[in-house]
Amino acid sequence: MDNTSARIDSASLLINASAPVIYHAFLNPGAVAAWRPPSGMTCKVYSFDPRVGGGYRMAFRYRDEAIAGKTSKNEDVFEGKFVQLIPDILIVEEVVFESEDPAFSGTMTISTRFIPDKKGTLVLVEASNVPSGIDPKDHHDGMLSSLQNLAAFLE
Repeated sequence: MDNTSARIDSASLLINASAPVIYHAFLNPGAVAAWRPPSGMTCKVYSFDPRVGGGYRMAFRYRDEAIAGKTSKNEDVFEGKFVQLIPDILIVEEVVFESEDPAFSGTMTISTRFIPDKKGTLVLVEASNVPSGIDPKDHHDGMLSSLQNLAAFLE
């Protein structure tokens, strides 16, 4: 069952780093594990193949075990596929959550654009076909938290 919607969630942040440096941080599994999990979570990368047609499998785990995850008691496990990679400009991923809850089913597309700016690079993340079980405010806050982690990781 595909429980996605036409909803698009987005977040952006101006980061004091060049587009090539930021782009590399998206394609390095060690860097991704460090910055991508939102505040209050950790990341375990199971596999990572950063090429068009390649993909990844990872889990975000809540530090607070009282928070319910999409996959299990306190974790969100998901698989992604790299659909488009334009160095230093654009990354497009298709993401599927492992969940028995139909509210989290379907394929979400995440497009990340790197826009040069005098003060660094504006990183714009747009998630489309977001599963209906993902709260819009929580999703925005999580994406913004990840971008803030990325800025701290790189600056």
